Amino acid sequence: MLKLELDAIDLRILKELQRDGRMTNVELSERVGISAPPCLRRVRKLEEAGVIESYHAVLNASRLGYDLVAFCMVGLKHQSEANLKAFAAATDSWPIVRQAWMVNGDSDFLLHCVAENLTRFQDFVIEVLTANEHVDTVRTMLTIKQVKKVGLVEI
Repeated sequence: MLKLELDAIDLRILKELQRDGRMTNVELSERVGISAPPCLRRVRKLEEAGVIESYHAVLNASRLGYDLVAFCMVGLKHQSEANLKAFAAATDSWPIVRQAWMVNGDSDFLLHCVAENLTRFQDFVIEVLTANEHVDTVRTMLTIKQVKKVGLVEI
């Protein structure tokens, strides 16, 4: 995939949308210093190119009753392409897993998990994760407090 050529205005658009994806096109155009029609054309171009993947609300998990955030480092029994793909596909069916990465090093996958409480998380780890046929090892890390939360890309 080719890297898209972005100018300073495109970068300002992305920075503003990453900060607040709910603003109107008129407000966005004012923030980046261009009129609304070309601003909308640029946003559409960024969407079509896949630079902007989606728009969504960021929810406060604890206010919704999800008080536990944890990470699981998962090692597979065998790192064949088929096993890696099968485990990656299995993560799609686990609602407690909010994000998953295939990684290198001591583990094969890093899972970001959000659960209602410790009991629910423990049940997932014991009954689902370690029971998966491809899993060899699981190391868990319970979080204490999130100390930084920003957009995923520095612009």
